[in-house]
Amino acid sequence: MKLLREMFIIILIYFIGEVLSKYVITFIPGNILGMIILLVLLSTKLMKLEAIETVAKFFLDHLAFFFVPAGVGLLAALDLLQGNIIKLLVICVVSTFIVMGVTGKTVQMLINKKK
Repeated sequence: MKLLREMFIIILIYFIGEVLSKYVITFIPGNILGMIILLVLLSTKLMKLEAIETVAKFFLDHLAFFFVPAGVGLLAALDLLQGNIIKLLVICVVSTFIVMGVTGKTVQMLINKKK
């Protein structure tokens, strides 16, 4: 029953993000809005981590599995990508470094805020 409740909470937050994306903030995808809502709820302690911890740990433990559909989609569209492989690799490398930098700065800011 606990797993079902935790999954329901995560799906509800995702659904709220999708509704907001469709009707209010149309330029941000619903799944991103859902993650922002979840972050705000956890950061403000309106929702305790224990309320979703088991399901969240399961998702994190099996995160690689969720990339399989994206990989298959890339293989299916390989003929469309062949002329742009160098551009795509540059974009992937640059965006990876940007994400790493922003993540590092965010973590440092949160650690300093906690102290």
